[in-house]
Amino acid sequence: MNAEGIRCENDVRLEQLLLDDVLVKRAITDLERWIEKGPVGVRRQLLSASVRLSRGMSPAVHKMADHCIETLGVDMPLELYAYASPQFNAACFRPEKGRLFIMFSSSLLEAFDDRELMFVVGHELGHHVYHHHEIPVGYILKGQQRPPASLALQLFAWSRYAEISADRAGAFCADDFEAVARALFKLASGLTSSKVVDFSLTEFLQQLDEMQAVDAEPGQGAPMQDWFSTHPFSPLRVKALQLFHQSGLMQEGGMEKAELEVGVQGVMGLMEPDYLEGHTEVAKTMRQLFIAGAVAVANALDGISEPEKAVLKEFMDDGFSFDALNIDKLIETLPKRIELVKKHASIAQRMQVVRDLSVVARAEGKITEKELLVLYGVADGLDIPRSLVSNLLDQDADLD
Repeated sequence: MNAEGIRCENDVRLEQLLLDDVLVKRAITDLERWIEKGPVGVRRQLLSASVRLSRGMSPAVHKMADHCIETLGVDMPLELYAYASPQFNAACFRPEKGRLFIMFSSSLLEAFDDRELMFVVGHELGHHVYHHHEIPVGYILKGQQRPPASLALQLFAWSRYAEISADRAGAFCADDFEAVARALFKLASGLTSSKVVDFSLTEFLQQLDEMQAVDAEPGQGAPMQDWFSTHPFSPLRVKALQLFHQSGLMQEGGMEKAELEVGVQGVMGLMEPDYLEGHTEVAKTMRQLFIAGAVAVANALDGISEPEKAVLKEFMDDGFSFDALNIDKLIETLPKRIELVKKHASIAQRMQVVRDLSVVARAEGKITEKELLVLYGVADGLDIPRSLVSNLLDQDADLD
């Protein structure tokens, strides 16, 4: 089995759709031109702001990297860097002049054992092997020309499946599910082995198994907003890795890859805005709240502009016309729609609507105070912490 053989199919499918998008193509071209003209490259910045880990300084880390390079079939020289930070973090950068770079925080290097660190290295190399950096998510979302809201949602969806592929690459390198789970536990909690907490794989997985992708409450061990963030940790990613470990890609006689992908899509389905096309009563109430909430956000400052109308039309039925819409009357229904969703939808589904409203608002450009208050109002009415909105609006969408 090679690296391409374990890649998540939805990563491949969504990536191709994005690469065929006109705006994405334009962004890729613009970014490449900017990089060519840039005064300072990635390597120069790393050399000035971090410490290069030579083989003499860190032979153990290089040995892990060598293993991952061979396992994943990487054919490019790799340089490793460390920087001072109390946060567990790592990142792989776009290749530059035939070199590849991975940077680790000092706390991660000190807190992770060999197999845990091998998972991290494999994950970062996975982004390179699968060419994830070819789609500049952050550049597109933060660029001068804001993408349509539907494209913004698609970019977020793809980035999550890209993380699933990178996770598989890391797990493929480590070949030790308990070590992978330990690494993700440390990323989730910020804790390492100590007198206070003794990690238990069985109990950690039990927490994850108790999550029902459709209607369960978030796990007690992680904040709710973690369900809607690819950085640095999501319990859904752990569950997806458990399925990967149980598949024939990792275990002789395990489930077929097609079955694995169906299982992963079921897990990740919690984070997809399928209610926008769904026909159930719950999907209908969620969709009605989303439309009213999106209109309220767009109308919060000096009415709905033409660009905002274009964004909203992406989510309306064919034949919809703003000329026939009574905006004030629609906004007046917002409390009732919030109450219906609160009554009939699970907390995870409520979070999903808040997430999508935040993504759409962010895609329109800078968020004003009045627009933020509308988002907070929807979150409050659904008993969702305002921190979810804040985290989504501030979230760096680039792949790590």
